[in-house]
Amino acid sequence: MAVDVIMPKFGMAQEDALVVRWLRSEGDAVEKGDALVEVETDKVVMEVESPATGILSSIRAREGEVVPVTQVIAAILAPGETPSSPESEKSTPKATPLAKRVAEQAGVELGQVAASKPDGKIRRGDVESFLAQAPPEFTASGSRRRATPAARFLARQRQVPLDTIKGSGPRGRIQAADVAVAAPSPAPAATPAAQPPPTTIAQPQAEAITIPIQGMRHTIASRLTQSYQTIPHVQFTVEAAAIGLLALQEELQPFARQAEQPLSITSLLVKLCAWALRLHPRLNSSWVEDSILQHPEVNIGVAVALEEGLIVPVIHQADRQGLGEINRLVREQADKARAGKLTREDVSGGTFTISNLGMYGIDQFNALINPPQCAILAVGRIRKKAVVLETSAGDQVVVQPVMQLTLSVDHRAIDGAVAALFLRDLVSVIEKPGRLLW
Repeated sequence: MAVDVIMPKFGMAQEDALVVRWLRSEGDAVEKGDALVEVETDKVVMEVESPATGILSSIRAREGEVVPVTQVIAAILAPGETPSSPESEKSTPKATPLAKRVAEQAGVELGQVAASKPDGKIRRGDVESFLAQAPPEFTASGSRRRATPAARFLARQRQVPLDTIKGSGPRGRIQAADVAVAAPSPAPAATPAAQPPPTTIAQPQAEAITIPIQGMRHTIASRLTQSYQTIPHVQFTVEAAAIGLLALQEELQPFARQAEQPLSITSLLVKLCAWALRLHPRLNSSWVEDSILQHPEVNIGVAVALEEGLIVPVIHQADRQGLGEINRLVREQADKARAGKLTREDVSGGTFTISNLGMYGIDQFNALINPPQCAILAVGRIRKKAVVLETSAGDQVVVQPVMQLTLSVDHRAIDGAVAALFLRDLVSVIEKPGRLLW
């Protein structure tokens, strides 16, 4: 008997997942536990395993589709079993007449829509919610051609059926340029002789690009909207002399190169922040249901920029790790992030975050807190600056490397004085890293 492969739920708040890549094809023999497909959820890529031993059959979710959790995406057939016909596989979901009419007009198959009521009957609101959340490629079905909104508008304007146009986009999706080629705009009427000729040359209109918000980008948008709207941010900016930090990096660099892992400023900051968080544990907290949860472990997230957005792998127990191990983990996690190989454990459990944009030439910026954490440190580049030093011979102007640090805190949990004391000690250990030994 065939065993259904469903889209699993990897997290409590997960509602759907993006199908990234099928690792097996229909007809392949698979063992129970074999990886069948890669899916993206909550900013990480996970593998869906085969629930049984048999033959992979009836793949129902295409690469690039967003699929609700618990929906069937394929089947595993027993040896010698043949897949059932599409007619026998297809069942008619329960739906109200209005829901059926709305789905039919929108070109949506009711089997793709999840019912919101316990009775399992699909209602108009369920269909409208599905349409609001899904990109055009996912809602299109059967006879309805895939096309961008701009292409549909232009086709209606020029009265050309989409069925007559060949799409050049992904999976044959019709672009506005395809419509323009198939149905050129009519030539403008001749200008009357009495009117002067135009003095400007009309420029071709560039086509707007619609980027579906899904997968990692959807998670980033949701979490940062939550952060901006619900957390009362307050920022504190300080300047730290970086000569001691650079001297420590230079001193330890030969050991790091022996391990083929050059020591980074970010790795040093993870170690120094972990030390400062032990002195000021309130910043190592989360705001959870109108209460402050102060964590026993110092788990520091390090923001990594990707083409698709930002992801924050976590260095667990950073206060207990040696600098060499922290440097190895920071580099390893960044490489895994860029290769799309992070696991859920790699991005879970963070208690504090560091976002370093110094390598991009940024002097200073304010970062949004990663909820439910209560603090994030934004780090600017190390640059040379003329500063005034107090000496026994009087004030002297010298040029030395400095860096800007901006701490954003959740004012519900952290007062200004607590944040200021944390920055005071962090600056002191950046300027004189020998404090770590005390």
